[in-house]
Amino acid sequence: MPVALICQTMQPPVSSSVLAALGLDRAAEELYFKVVPASGHTSLGVARLVQLRLDHLLHDLAPLLELGLVRLEGKRVVVPPLPSVVAALVQREARVAETTGARLTALAEVVPHLVAASTRPDESDLADVRPIDGELSSGGNALDLLGLMLRSSRGDMLWLRPDAWAMPREAALSQALGEVIATGRKSRAIYPVRALTEAPEALQARARIGEQIRVISELPTRMFILGHDHAVLPEPLGFSDEPRVHVRQRSIVMALTYWFDSLWARAAPVPELDIGEARPDLRRFLLEQMVAGATDEIIARKLGISLRTVRRRVAAMMDDLGVDTRFQAGAEACRRGWI
Repeated sequence: MPVALICQTMQPPVSSSVLAALGLDRAAEELYFKVVPASGHTSLGVARLVQLRLDHLLHDLAPLLELGLVRLEGKRVVVPPLPSVVAALVQREARVAETTGARLTALAEVVPHLVAASTRPDESDLADVRPIDGELSSGGNALDLLGLMLRSSRGDMLWLRPDAWAMPREAALSQALGEVIATGRKSRAIYPVRALTEAPEALQARARIGEQIRVISELPTRMFILGHDHAVLPEPLGFSDEPRVHVRQRSIVMALTYWFDSLWARAAPVPELDIGEARPDLRRFLLEQMVAGATDEIIARKLGISLRTVRRRVAAMMDDLGVDTRFQAGAEACRRGWI
């Protein structure tokens, strides 16, 4: 068969009318145009007009009724304007398409999990199989659960806090944390830079109880790690409280600790807390942003400070480095070990 003919046979048929495009056959289309002039009349009157028995008319109107092209209002047959009906149908199909698209996206996201599950080794190949220590859960009193974990754990406490200062339990958590820090345990927390302008009081409160604080451009998720015993993060990663993954498996807790430490190394310290105002040393943050090619406007937005302040700090830092360009600043900062 010639290619042109094959292509022609694969093309969808072109609808001859709007009603045909809606999936109606020729008989339903003809009935519609017979009923239009009788809109508002009784169903019995319409049946007489189109020369059908009433039960046959109602049967034949079914596809028109389903699409909303015809309505039965009491004993009367009503035919709404065709453009408004088509517009409503298009909107309905758009919602269906949106829902279908969301379902397909969700299915696509779980396919890798199905593939991963199929790679499990056969039980006959394994000598010892034990479940990983941890669970995915929802519900419960989050503050009570955290207090129990704080009391039952040992070692450093590590926190990723992208938005925690806005939580209603922040004051109670700080109090419980302060009691634990007083026993000699260390607490380290990383905040996004914007916390310095959005929640300086929250940072001061945590600093006063002895927590070490650093700031970074952005944080992708909430998380906390308590020694080698507990790691808790949302599922999926983000800023929700639940469902949450609570991991006690030592290797996974250690892997998450390594990730935290890599973020800690990149974050800028907050060495001073002057009276009522946190004043971070942002030299490293500014250098990292400059090397990454961020403009002064972008840096100002991330820091939540004015463009003039950013330019003043950048100029002062370049003077300290004795350079004229940002490229030279990055090279000289690397040579000095500042980044």
